[in-house]
Amino acid sequence: MITEDQTPVIDFLAAPSTHGGAAVERLDTHASIVFLAGTRAYKLKRAVRFDYLDFSTSERRHTLCEAEVRLNRRTAPTLYRGVVAVTRQDDGSYALGGNGRPVDWLVEMNRFPQEGLFDRLASVGALGIELMSPLAAAIAEFHKSAEPRSDHGGKAGMSWVIDGNAAGFAEFGQSCLDPSAASRVTEDSRRELDRRAEMLERRRQSGFVRQCHGDLHLRNIVLCDGRPTLFDGVEFNDEISCTDVFYDLAFLLMDLWRRQLPQHANTVWNRYLLETADVTGVSLVPLFLACRAAVRAKTSATAAQLQQDLQRRTELEEMAREYLAMAEELLHPPHPCLVAVGGFSGSGKSTLALGLAPSVGAAPGAAVLRSDETRKRLCGVPLLQRLGPEGYSSQVSERVYSTVAEQASLMLRAGHSVVVDAVYARATDRRVIEQVAEAASVPFIGLWLDAPESLLIDRTAQRRNDASDADADVVRMQRAQEIGDIRWSRLDASVAPAWVLSSATDRVRERLHDVLDVVAEEAR
Repeated sequence: MITEDQTPVIDFLAAPSTHGGAAVERLDTHASIVFLAGTRAYKLKRAVRFDYLDFSTSERRHTLCEAEVRLNRRTAPTLYRGVVAVTRQDDGSYALGGNGRPVDWLVEMNRFPQEGLFDRLASVGALGIELMSPLAAAIAEFHKSAEPRSDHGGKAGMSWVIDGNAAGFAEFGQSCLDPSAASRVTEDSRRELDRRAEMLERRRQSGFVRQCHGDLHLRNIVLCDGRPTLFDGVEFNDEISCTDVFYDLAFLLMDLWRRQLPQHANTVWNRYLLETADVTGVSLVPLFLACRAAVRAKTSATAAQLQQDLQRRTELEEMAREYLAMAEELLHPPHPCLVAVGGFSGSGKSTLALGLAPSVGAAPGAAVLRSDETRKRLCGVPLLQRLGPEGYSSQVSERVYSTVAEQASLMLRAGHSVVVDAVYARATDRRVIEQVAEAASVPFIGLWLDAPESLLIDRTAQRRNDASDADADVVRMQRAQEIGDIRWSRLDASVAPAWVLSSATDRVRERLHDVLDVVAEEAR
């Protein structure tokens, strides 16, 4: 595992004299050591070899330092300065970028405040939900521009992940992981892989496998100049970084879910779906999330073995067990359902839909399909651009509702829950979305929001930066039409949004509980 003694280099980098007398802070992982001093950060790759990582020689570390800078400048060009050598001078001393013989290599970065790391923000309850939407948009843009790599990924790529996890459990997890639990995760993952093999291959051939980040969790995201910035992507193994874009995203979603930030995870998930319109791979999400959790179980167990500090070792071993339990749970998601939220403009449909979604279905919560966003996409305009009357013709509206129904059907059949947000003033539109659930054999919960006209008009007037174009005239027009008999659960939307969400959550839980009772009775 350890191939060289780097103690002299480590001691040199840890000395304040190396950095002009500046204090040095040291950060350790199982694969590297980062030295923070003054305005700079220097990352030394450990001389180690694992099944998925080879930093065994100085020459290889040099090559991979160059690759790290090149790849990470795609998302963090202002952070990565370049590669610098640790040289040994003629008198036996060491220097940064000196004239002597290079003995090791470092990635040199501009230092940033550690308090800006998203994992630190999350640990103190300061990771704002408002950061999640721009983060998801940045990831979507990065994935769109990343190089396609159909020579990786697919079934073989995920099989490599599962086999590597199994090997890591056996080699490093014996002291802290339950062998039977590790075996269940491995076997269940392989069964799910076989079920999803065709989809994995189809996405690989269609360009969804790309040169991604590879290690996209909260510790590798930082707030720079007010923007979420991805850094420290994987350079050392294309099997890890060249993967399905959903698998890349899954690491972040899993990390947020584990930290009990379901609304954050769901916000990222839905903004990413909105930006990419990629719904073909949702059936892969349980496998992807579980494999990411299992990877963390393996690396946590591995890191524990390298720790000299007993308390830190114990913490890492507990973390490994937690991740393994999470992987097992993620492999057995609940049955999907369809929730439709209807009501006139200004009734709070979107607020309720987004509030409900994190608690509906499997991680990372339900996909939210919003008719206003679908309409803008079908008309080929930005979400915040106002449409003229032609965008609200009966023909366009019919396309909007049929597209929402089609997308909901695709996701439900893929095993993922959906929350639909649309006016649903016409009985025929309500019946169509109900039939989507019937055809997919999933529970349906219809919610209708009631509020006085004056309140609806006031709310639409106060909207800012929203895809909806509704105003007072639209509200009056909607209320003037015949909506028929509303058989969905009616909720008073004139009260505070938190009360509406609480009532809606109760209705959803009651409906799903009733369905489970019926299933249990039929099983008897």
